[in-house]
Amino acid sequence: MSSTVVVLGLVGLLVVFVILIYNKLVRLRNLVEEGWSGIDVQLKRRSNLIPNLVETVKGYMGHERELLSKVTELRAQSMQAQQVGEKAHLEGLLSRSLANVFAVAEGYPDLKANQNFLDLQQQLSEVEEQIQLSRRYYNGTVRNLNIQVESFPSNIVARYFNFTQAEFFEIEDAAERAVPKVAFS
Repeated sequence: MSSTVVVLGLVGLLVVFVILIYNKLVRLRNLVEEGWSGIDVQLKRRSNLIPNLVETVKGYMGHERELLSKVTELRAQSMQAQQVGEKAHLEGLLSRSLANVFAVAEGYPDLKANQNFLDLQQQLSEVEEQIQLSRRYYNGTVRNLNIQVESFPSNIVARYFNFTQAEFFEIEDAAERAVPKVAFS
């Protein structure tokens, strides 16, 4: 009788342990989804500002139609992207294209003085900052989930209940990762 109680106690502890690990994995997966939602909201905010920017800039930058077309095309592609990696790649290209628009705008003094353009530039700058904050939060939650999915003994529970690693929202351009060189005169 006592050996039966011990076996039932061990089985009960094992079940409780599996439940605790499962619940932690569910919590981490939900945090990853919440993190992605934060990024997605900021990307949509930026995407909504782009048509206004393009319209404002069109009147001043007659020679830069190709650049504006590229921004519009990348925006459309990004809105259609479903996978995190694909979205990250397209958003990186879109960020670089927007930076090019602002760089080219330096050659148009009337545009730089346009209040609507200045407001859009400020709003886009704020959104870019929010995207970076959201990306850091998301990547932190992805890291925590991935550690749990890979670590023993939670990897056994994760495999059994089909928990998989999540994809980081990473910068693809090596130039963006490079440490800037500072030269002292």
